[in-house]
Amino acid sequence: MTGIENFRDIDMRTGTIQTVAALPDAHVPAWVLDIDFGSDIGVLRSSARITDHYDIGYLVGRQVIAVINLGERQIGSILSQCLVLGIPDQDGKVVLIQPERPAEDGLRVS
Repeated sequence: MTGIENFRDIDMRTGTIQTVAALPDAHVPAWVLDIDFGSDIGVLRSSARITDHYDIGYLVGRQVIAVINLGERQIGSILSQCLVLGIPDQDGKVVLIQPERPAEDGLRVS
């Protein structure tokens, strides 16, 4: 079990996907997402294995929830700066966690 203090250390924010591209040379298909978290944070990049349910046309302009304070991680040829959150469907394919209605980019999940 974890305490509330540990939960508060996880910085989850709302962001809007600005651009989407295929992750070059990926062993498992993935999208490279540039996500705008508002003027205080700016645009961060993420690699997301969400190609089963989401195409580029659907994703651009969509809001997502992402963890922004895990540090950077090299994923293939890109540096991932945040972790987009999702849950597995009945087949184990990722379904995005999204705000139920539009919200300001950069708001912290609480």
